[in-house]
Amino acid sequence: MRITGLRSFMSHDDKRPRVIVAIDTDEGITGWGECYNHGPDKALPHILEYFYEQIKGEDPRRIEFLMLKMQQQARFPGGAMHLAAFSAIDHCLWDISAKAVDLPVYQLIGGAVRDKVRVYLGVHNYKDAEGFLDVIAGHNEKYGLAAFKMHPYRVDFHKERWGEVIRTGAEFFRTIRERAPSHYDFAFDAHAKIFDPWQAIQLGNALAPYDPMFFEEPIRPEHIPAWAEMKAKLNCPLATGESLYNRYEFLNLLSARGCDIVQPDICVVGGLLEMRKIAVIAEAHYVPIAPHNPMGPLATAVNLHFSAATPNFKILEYRLPLDAPYVKDPYLPEDGYLQLRPDRPGWGVEIDEQVLAKDGYVHWERKLPVKPDGAFGYP
Repeated sequence: MRITGLRSFMSHDDKRPRVIVAIDTDEGITGWGECYNHGPDKALPHILEYFYEQIKGEDPRRIEFLMLKMQQQARFPGGAMHLAAFSAIDHCLWDISAKAVDLPVYQLIGGAVRDKVRVYLGVHNYKDAEGFLDVIAGHNEKYGLAAFKMHPYRVDFHKERWGEVIRTGAEFFRTIRERAPSHYDFAFDAHAKIFDPWQAIQLGNALAPYDPMFFEEPIRPEHIPAWAEMKAKLNCPLATGESLYNRYEFLNLLSARGCDIVQPDICVVGGLLEMRKIAVIAEAHYVPIAPHNPMGPLATAVNLHFSAATPNFKILEYRLPLDAPYVKDPYLPEDGYLQLRPDRPGWGVEIDEQVLAKDGYVHWERKLPVKPDGAFGYP
């Protein structure tokens, strides 16, 4: 079997752009993958075309060989855009390899260690407890979802006194915890908006009495000693990893005891192959893995196969595919879990190429907050 083509498509998932990739073979098998959207998404098709030249004519089942070839041809360690492209190519190669033997991808990486994959849903746009509780009750009734993630900020912390940020965040969570069913899990994503580690510690410990599932990425990821200090002083699980790019960065974080839960993104780190290596390093440090997955339904399919076969998997971030028509049959939760599809080869979903043939690109960029003094904050 040989690689004969690479096609990329600009599509969308609700209001976010998505770059979807197909790799074709001379045996009529096509594999599918999804890039992470870091921002300049229109650059990705050109990057993909460049790296296609390194793999065309090769056997797509030599996944490790081909990933090494592209990575080493790049000379310097791949950054965000390279790795987003590598991730989608990796997804395609796994999809082809599994379809070639008529098996789900998870069967190629050791088989399923669980029968279904638990997910949590982000619910971020509700400032009042009543509205939040109504929304999660609806998701529970329809999909059985009982794990949710929200942001910890109830006021604009650039404009309010920090003590008010702490008080309002803790009181909101206390109200939710008192009124929601006791078996529900709640996590908090601080979106790396905080600069001072001591503030992150204060906020996490204010939430801790109400049993958060985890406190995610309160500060920027670059300085590992600050993470080790936070973890040592927090009274709740600390999670991070969406902004880290490879096994070496995760090794540094884990060696420093910088978190309780790692959150690599299978569309960021270079794909399933690198994700598996990160998971093994985490497992050796007794750290569970909760994949970062704010992407579309194809990325969710890729994550499901990783999660099904990974012993130290904890829970998967999930986005409802409300407007992502390029996947005909997305994985939807049942009783809070995604079910495996053992009778379907590859990723277990069908791609609608007629939808992808239309330019579905939507422009999206992060909005920078402006502080009262006119300086920018972290988005």
